[in-house]
Amino acid sequence: MVVNACNTDETDTEKPNVDVTFATAFPTSCDTLYFDEPFVVKVLLVDNAELGSYNIDIHHNFDQHTHSTEFEVCTFDGKKTAVNPYTFIQDYTIPEASTEYTTDITLTLPSSDGTNPYDEGDYHFQIKLTDKEGWSTLLGLNVKILRR
Repeated sequence: MVVNACNTDETDTEKPNVDVTFATAFPTSCDTLYFDEPFVVKVLLVDNAELGSYNIDIHHNFDQHTHSTEFEVCTFDGKKTAVNPYTFIQDYTIPEASTEYTTDITLTLPSSDGTNPYDEGDYHFQIKLTDKEGWSTLLGLNVKILRR
């Protein structure tokens, strides 16, 4: 009788990495985004074995909360109560068998919900990267979203 056992040495135990340190990365911490103006999200996603998917989450930071992922200190507006904050949550796929992938998606943040304008101010722009094994990394960036 022959028994095949899984080789546990091949199990991926490393978290993937989100890199915004290269010259054309955007957004980076403390950047300003503008309502109704398109911008290209350029971040480098890397994994030692295989990437899975990523998620972008944009939400207000009017109370100056933290997720312990924002490492750069930015100049914040004063704390304020949200009236009509902008929120964006979207999942994205990465081509199969990729170990490195640079995002190249264009986003345009609408200035209103169709009736009322969205609040300007301090926001978090978060990127959650998950590899094929299920390990994930969360990178949070402090940004401002304003109108011109």
